[in-house]
Amino acid sequence: MTNPFSVAWTTPYETPPFDLIKTEDFKPAYLAALEQHRTEITAIAGNEAAPSFDNTIVALERAGAALRRVDMVFGQLTSAATSEALQAVERDIVLLVARHWNAIYLNAALFARIETLFAQRDELDLEPEALRVLERYHLDFVRAGARLSAAERERFGAIVERLAALGTQFGQNVLADEQEMVFALSEAEMVGLPEFARAASAETARERKLNAPFAVTPSRSSVEPILHFVQDRGVREKIWRAFVQRGANGNKNDNSAIIKEIVALRAEQAGLLGYPSFAAFKLADSMAGTPEAARGLLEQVWDGGRTKAEADRLALQDLARAEGQTEPLEAWDWRYFAEKLRFARYDFDENALKPYLELEKVVEATFFVAEKLFGLTFTPCTDIVGYHPDVRVWKVAREGQVIGLFYGDYFARPGKRSGAWMTAFRDQCKLDGGQLPLIVNTCNFNKPAEGQKALLSLDEARTVFHEMGHGLHGLLSDVTYPRIAGTHVVRDFVELPSQLFEHWLEEAPVLARLTHGQTGEAIPDALLERMRAARTANSGFETVEFVSSAILDMDYHSQPMEGSVVDFEKMVLEGIEMPREIGLRHASTHFLHLFAGDGYAAGYYSYLWSEVLDADGFGAFKEAGDPFDAATAKRLYDFIYSGGGKRDFAEAYRLFRGRDPQVDALLEDRGLVMAAE
Repeated sequence: MTNPFSVAWTTPYETPPFDLIKTEDFKPAYLAALEQHRTEITAIAGNEAAPSFDNTIVALERAGAALRRVDMVFGQLTSAATSEALQAVERDIVLLVARHWNAIYLNAALFARIETLFAQRDELDLEPEALRVLERYHLDFVRAGARLSAAERERFGAIVERLAALGTQFGQNVLADEQEMVFALSEAEMVGLPEFARAASAETARERKLNAPFAVTPSRSSVEPILHFVQDRGVREKIWRAFVQRGANGNKNDNSAIIKEIVALRAEQAGLLGYPSFAAFKLADSMAGTPEAARGLLEQVWDGGRTKAEADRLALQDLARAEGQTEPLEAWDWRYFAEKLRFARYDFDENALKPYLELEKVVEATFFVAEKLFGLTFTPCTDIVGYHPDVRVWKVAREGQVIGLFYGDYFARPGKRSGAWMTAFRDQCKLDGGQLPLIVNTCNFNKPAEGQKALLSLDEARTVFHEMGHGLHGLLSDVTYPRIAGTHVVRDFVELPSQLFEHWLEEAPVLARLTHGQTGEAIPDALLERMRAARTANSGFETVEFVSSAILDMDYHSQPMEGSVVDFEKMVLEGIEMPREIGLRHASTHFLHLFAGDGYAAGYYSYLWSEVLDADGFGAFKEAGDPFDAATAKRLYDFIYSGGGKRDFAEAYRLFRGRDPQVDALLEDRGLVMAAE
């Protein structure tokens, strides 16, 4: 049979024909695409004509189309629908791809053409967007080792290949621990768990074919309800320990040695490029600019967060004693008693919101906001095949024109890694007639039993809005060149569109659409008032678990790692006086952001950096007195959501907001203003 990647796709909007794509298609598709790309690069580098923007930079933008097509499909399947066979292909392919890109970035003849154009950039009379693309290409090559000596390039290339293999193995190990470990639980052990979570745990037991009424895995979506609601302290401890020990169980999936090697190789890589640390290297191309600037923000927020968490700890310990717990408060107790404390202080039980937070209605609410802000419409597409039966597809239009497709994949399942993310099967661009983006949102909510509705927590509803913010960044992209399309921006800017979009979830016109699944009634005003009053009830905990993880990330990549992973974590946490009763949001051995690739390595701080921007940015709508103010929404579209990377990111924010961001709104949103003072 013909390999689907070797022919043009005749599907609607040239979408991937997932009903035809098989695991065995990927390796030959990669080999053919890599060879085609090599041929294209050889022609560009060997062009006898003097370098020009068109024959070098635009040619590079056109090259590699076949490789991008297979790579973007493969990347999502290995994350959201993998198997042992697909993982085996992944381990083979990752080295071939890393070696391929090394050869491109370290191609002396190719870089000479880019270097010549960069030196002449002021005389080329390029439009601003084209100039930006030239500058980014030049920086990409320099940061990938193009200016190194021959011996240094060889070592640099070897490091890149080894890091690619280690990152793949790290991610596969975490997934294996999540898949292989399952806890069968009895009715008595589930006392206190709300019905929605009981149903999900029962479904897990059925899926795993266990002789038990309930089951829990160490993935976050399975663990969180246990930690929040189960009365049995022993069960909470058992599940919590399994959760934090992913990748650190001394088995074949243990990631401890991988972390040590990754950290050492990254430090060596940065040293070859002339940087004192990997953090300095990574942040040189960011809004923060330096590790010192990023850490300064982390420490500013840390102090207020820890102060608030310490005050909450005393209240939680008192509450635990009042309920008969003689042992000290531990990490597996915090969420459980925090729920009780929130109810005692604010008469707010978050579970009371769940009947109003049906997944379908929350997704529709994101569409409503996108329509109000940007004029988008989402129409279900039943003629487009997804990569799994859970995947749904919508056609997205603006001003009567289809601008892209949106894929939604919302439920947890075996073969799918934890977390939530946005990716694409195709990026937007206007080059050579243009192409429509194919954008994917992936989440891991518990799938309801057949005939039941998926009900979300407030935090899960925020996740839907967050990922839609990323999705809109890809869908609304309006640039000529793929290199700067959509989310191809620096790490501490990329979270701005996603985190900013979260703010609309709690606006009155949106909440009015989230009606009760059975009665059709709106959320009662009294419940909304209690929800808003309790908004920062556990913000000390949330700040501490996040910021501690970000500081750990920065320290891994700013100083030599001495001793074991356990020793290093302990040293860092003792140094910041981490409250013993709060665990890291991501312990090292399952910290996928850092070690399953380098996307967020020395960059986990970026969520907080972007939070400064999103809290301050939403203030523009507050000042306008309307969450859908047309003039503010237009600036948001022009400079944040549609602009990709075509201008300096600080400038883009100033053009939207009219000034530089201020940290005050973030501290207020987290309830840390008084704590910081």
